[in-house]
Amino acid sequence: MKKRGIVIVVDSMGIGAMPDAKEFGDDLSVNTLCNLAKASGGICAPNFEKMGLGNIKDIEGIKKEKTPIANFGIMTPQSKGKDTTTGHWEIMGLVLDNPFRTYINFPNEIINEFIEKTGCKGILGNYPASGTKIIEELNEEHQKTKYPIIYTSADSVFQIAADINVIPIETLYNYCKIAREILDKGYGVSRVIARPYEIINQKPSRIGKLRHDYSVEPPKDTLLDEITKRGGKVLSVGKIKDIFCSHGITDSISTSGNTDGLNVTLDAIKNKRDYDLIFVNLVDTDMLYGHRRDYMGYKKAIEEIDSYIPLFIENMSEDDLLIITADHGCDPTYKGSDHTREMVPVIIYSKTIKGGNLGVKEGFSFVRDTLKKWLNI
Repeated sequence: MKKRGIVIVVDSMGIGAMPDAKEFGDDLSVNTLCNLAKASGGICAPNFEKMGLGNIKDIEGIKKEKTPIANFGIMTPQSKGKDTTTGHWEIMGLVLDNPFRTYINFPNEIINEFIEKTGCKGILGNYPASGTKIIEELNEEHQKTKYPIIYTSADSVFQIAADINVIPIETLYNYCKIAREILDKGYGVSRVIARPYEIINQKPSRIGKLRHDYSVEPPKDTLLDEITKRGGKVLSVGKIKDIFCSHGITDSISTSGNTDGLNVTLDAIKNKRDYDLIFVNLVDTDMLYGHRRDYMGYKKAIEEIDSYIPLFIENMSEDDLLIITADHGCDPTYKGSDHTREMVPVIIYSKTIKGGNLGVKEGFSFVRDTLKKWLNI
C-alpha cells in the first residue's frame, strides 16, 4: 500500500493569542479552545485526551495524558492574517507576506460597478454584520426591492445574501463571480461568499449546503500542486476546493455541515486508498458557533469530532498519517463576532509513530513539511 496523508482542519479551533494579536484588533486573552472549555463547564473529549490535546495547555475537562498515542504541539502563524484562506494556504506551504484587506464599507466604485455589471439596480447593507442577523434585519426590504444583501466582517470577505425564491441560486452565484472579477482588480479581498437563504416558518434561514466560496487564486503552488504534478491524487472534503480555487485538487466532495463531513471523511479513510492526501475542513465550529459566540454549540461540535476519532483510527492502515489542526481562532467568549489572531494545536497520529511533545513549531507549514516526509516528496 502507498502512503497516505489525512489532514482535518477544525475550522477556527485556536489555542491562544499570538503576541501580535493587538495589531489585529484582539487582546491577549483570546483563546478559543481554553476559554470555551471554561465557559461551558468543560469539554468531554476522551479521544483527544488520549492523543495529548490536554498536554498542550490547561483545557477544562481534558486531562493531561501520561502516555499519549499521538504527537502534539502548537503551531504559530507566519502569515499576517487571521482568515480561512491565509490559514489553509499556510498549512499547505504558502506563506503570505502581505495580509488580505478588510473593509468596514466597500467603496462606491466597487458597489457601483457591481450594480452596473449585474444589472441588479441596487444593493442593501454594505456594512459589517453577522450573517443571520443581517438577513433578519433586511429581509423585508429584500423581498420588496429584490436587491441583494451585501455585508462584510473583520475577515476579508465580500458576502452576498439572497432569498433563493427572490434571486435564483444561479443568479446569486453569477453575482458572486462578477464581484470576484471586480475585487481582483487590486482590492485585496480574500473571498466572495454566496449566502443563500429561504423563509422557513416565517423566518429567514440560511442554506448551508448551497453556500459557495469564490477565493482569490493562490499566487504560488502549494503541496497540493506538488502532489498532483507528480501524478498523485488529492481529495478535498468540505470547502477546501473553494479555498484553493481547485488548484491541486483532483476530486472534491461538498458537505452540508460537520456531521456530513465526518461521515464523508470516515468513508474516504475506509475506501479511498488511491488518494495521496485527504484534506478536510470542518466548518461548523467557525461558521455556526465561533462567529455566533455560541460556546456551548462549539463544545458539542468538538465532542462530536472526538467521537469519530476511534473510527478513523480503526480504519487507518500503517501507511496512513492523520493530522488534526486548525487555521485561526474565533473565540466564542470574546466580544464581537469575528476571527481572533491565535496559535493553533496540531496533533499527528500514525500506528507506527510513538507519541510525544512536538513543542512550538514556527509556521503552519510544519504540516506541509511533515506530509512531504511521510509521502516521500
